[in-house]
Amino acid sequence: MGGLRLWWCRLSMMLVLLGGCLLLFSPFVHVASGGPSDAAKKHYERGAASFRQGDADAAIEALRKAIELNPRLAEAHHLLGLIYFKSKRRPVEAAQALSQSLKFNPDSAEAMNDLADVYLAQGKLTEAEGLLAKAIEVSPGNEEAYLDLAKLYEERHDLQGAVRTYQALLRVHPDHADALYSLANLYDNQGDHRSAREHLTRLTKANSKHADGWYLLGRIAERAGDLAEAAYAYKQAVNAKPSLVDAHYNLAFIFRSQNRLADAEREFLEVLRWRPEYAEAHMNLGVIYTSLNKLDDAEQAYERAVALKPEYAEAHYNLGVFYELYRKDMAKALAQYRRYRDLGGRDERVERIVGAGGK
Repeated sequence: MGGLRLWWCRLSMMLVLLGGCLLLFSPFVHVASGGPSDAAKKHYERGAASFRQGDADAAIEALRKAIELNPRLAEAHHLLGLIYFKSKRRPVEAAQALSQSLKFNPDSAEAMNDLADVYLAQGKLTEAEGLLAKAIEVSPGNEEAYLDLAKLYEERHDLQGAVRTYQALLRVHPDHADALYSLANLYDNQGDHRSAREHLTRLTKANSKHADGWYLLGRIAERAGDLAEAAYAYKQAVNAKPSLVDAHYNLAFIFRSQNRLADAEREFLEVLRWRPEYAEAHMNLGVIYTSLNKLDDAEQAYERAVALKPEYAEAHYNLGVFYELYRKDMAKALAQYRRYRDLGGRDERVERIVGAGGK
């Protein structure tokens, strides 16, 4: 459950220590020049370099040599465990190596985090929970341990535990984006929309480019019927992340409800710029074009919708209405109405038309 980005950050910091801190943090290393410790350090450095270059096999071989020369070299065990887990997908060996690292460096919160990640991947939630709690105790500012522990509680459906853990992280890091967003999501899912909005407001004030935070604010405002606030939030979301399709889509519907058809058209086109296969956007664009009397564009949009999603009953219905009322082509309209009915659509008017037109 530990984020790959955070893991790479930790790994990079760990590798930076190679220059001289290795001896400082490895009290069991003998410092005599030319001794086994110097050779172990060189193999460790070689393993770290190989791993940075993407050669996991060479890294493993070098780290094993380092451990053979200095079995108490915690950093070598730690890096070996990470490689087994992240590169080789071998959690059993990863757990063994990380456990050895903790044996020789029992206060390493990073090793605890990484071993907890392995346990989580193995479904050993109790073991992971204990390690993460200990990592927080050893290093109260350890944000990843808080996040992993909160996600663990969410997986267990222990929402109170998750909320409590996110709140604890916020006491240490008051503007932590992941904690604020995740906590807002939990509150929203529990129906506590006021608390959700409070945390999202904190989040977007501290991080004005947090697109998902703005999007969730928009969803909450839209459900509450505050379309002005929802539109503002969705605009901020797409400004921060232009590819956020759902925000464009919801914003288009708000504009459509306000009869701002040109603005709605623009947002549906933005949806299709990022997701050309989005049948619902094509169908709604057909509705907009029909209202704007752009009939050729409307027909093309409707036809594209049913081509992309043949089981889309509403699109068949709208295309039928378009053929009937705007193209005066009842044969094509009947074909679409029949398809709409076959897909489970029920409309009294359609039933009458299909019945009058024959089976």
